[in-house]
Amino acid sequence: MTARVQSVLNEVEYIVGYKTYIELIRPFLTHQEVVATGMRQEIDRCREAIRLAGEGHRVAVVSSGDAGVYGMAGIIIECMEQAGLLDLPLEIIPGVTAASAAASMLGAPLMHDFAVISLSDLLTPWEVIEKRVRLAAEADFIFAIYNPKSQGRTQHIETVREILLQYRRPDTPVGLVREALRGDESSVLITNLNEFTNYPIDMLTTVIVGNSQTRIVGPYMVTPRGYKL
Repeated sequence: MTARVQSVLNEVEYIVGYKTYIELIRPFLTHQEVVATGMRQEIDRCREAIRLAGEGHRVAVVSSGDAGVYGMAGIIIECMEQAGLLDLPLEIIPGVTAASAAASMLGAPLMHDFAVISLSDLLTPWEVIEKRVRLAAEADFIFAIYNPKSQGRTQHIETVREILLQYRRPDTPVGLVREALRGDESSVLITNLNEFTNYPIDMLTTVIVGNSQTRIVGPYMVTPRGYKL
């Protein structure tokens, strides 16, 4: 979180968010009313937040990472449009998204052009995701992969690995960061493209796959920017 987020949490009357994310900020809450809902209830959360704001209350909608990167900012604006309330005051506060958080724990893997791709096909057809992976791999982008694997979706990450192996060396560095920057819960592993799916990967893992220039420097994963040393 940024300092601005913490100040806003102190100013608002209502906090609206997914239950898991509410628990992450629970230590920062004091007087606020909490409206927490479960997975896949994003639209309901947004509509309730807008309703409360329309009544004159100060409301914060909580996202993970950055509200504008696979977060709640877009759907909030769309729901405001649908409700005819685009004149409501709105502040979108940036945070640290998973790609940046994971990269900081690995070293400097995102020092050149990179693609951020979610493997969740709940809202995006898998055919579209697979095409994006293939084109980004051909263009030699570094990859930051969100939502890589769930209990009901185990094969997508294997398919991504197979696609990437068509364009990259098997020893291409790959970083696996789980719960990036979440204190004692965080874990970091550096492996390679050939072997990374042999390790535990779940929805809380961010996978960073290097490009053709990425290398291991001591304990760090580094993609050179191109400076002549």
